[in-house]
Amino acid sequence: MTDMPPAILPPERFQQRLLAWFDAHGRHDLPWQHQRSPYRVWVSEIMLQQTQVATVIPYFERFMARFPDVASLAAADQDEVLHLWTGLGYYARGRNLHKAARVVVDEHGGTFPVHSLEEMAALPGIGRSTAGAIIAQSTGRRAVILDGNVKRVLTRLHAVAGWPGRPAVERRLWALAEHYTPDERLVDFTQAMMDLGATLCRRGTPDCARCPFADVCVARARGEEKRFPESKPRKALPTRTTVMLLLQDREGRVLLEQRPSSGLWGGLWSLPQFDDIEALRAWLDARAPGSELEPAWTPFTHVFSHFRLEITPQPARIGRLDAVDEARCWYDPADPASIGLAAPVKALLASLAPFALTTTAGP
Repeated sequence: MTDMPPAILPPERFQQRLLAWFDAHGRHDLPWQHQRSPYRVWVSEIMLQQTQVATVIPYFERFMARFPDVASLAAADQDEVLHLWTGLGYYARGRNLHKAARVVVDEHGGTFPVHSLEEMAALPGIGRSTAGAIIAQSTGRRAVILDGNVKRVLTRLHAVAGWPGRPAVERRLWALAEHYTPDERLVDFTQAMMDLGATLCRRGTPDCARCPFADVCVARARGEEKRFPESKPRKALPTRTTVMLLLQDREGRVLLEQRPSSGLWGGLWSLPQFDDIEALRAWLDARAPGSELEPAWTPFTHVFSHFRLEITPQPARIGRLDAVDEARCWYDPADPASIGLAAPVKALLASLAPFALTTTAGP
């Protein structure tokens, strides 16, 4: 443990303080804490990646109602999985959830390999920390976690300098997490570490007055609570532009096409996209001759983690369209199908009045 900064407390004292706080103030009634199983814990952990608990709860409950076990999830079509994921964002999580379910069924006989951290971490979309959380919370066996909440807690308690995404900094945090993790009460300890970060040691406004470690926190002693954890060095987000075609037929249906399985909005259904209006016109001339363009809607911006996408919705009425292939479909806003939709596309479709094209509408 040469990478580990000086510990603020011996492991036993750290555990005692944390668990006493958790028993009095922790979260004990989250839906995945009841009928706790590797499957339910896994789904919750994937949904909770970069998403707050309050947002996740209704998605989790709908997901469990439709897919109560890993076999039902593995047997589902990806479209239905992504439909239930629509709105949670970071859609690679939903695709990997589906892939992992099929791996568990096909390669592990429908049973999660919770006996092995390495086998759990090898499942699509899981990784070391999530594997540890699933094992600890579903079996009670000792496994170490280091999610975003835990990183924030440990970084502040020990004033660990540097962006936690850097390998050297992450090694120090793993060493601390390993040092403090007990051999008993793993379910509660794991939840307590996550709760402490989510409810007290928050990103922007830590509630130090109620923290069980306020008297030993190095960042607080320095008056630098808000400095830690240090942010990733920022680069200006580049802006890309796209024109989305809102092509409606006489019945008010809208043409959608499925995105490639990898890349932006992978596997989701979207409006046809073009680099510019000239490319859109050329596509209409070739595929839907006689179509009439309406005035373009006001452009809006959708922000991703690594770039900004400026979207110009371009409505059109169809004259004639060649046969729709498997990668395209007609979507009826008045009777929506259960398919996964990219968030801005969902907003655009929701703005369409049934059976009519409103040229002044917008997302």
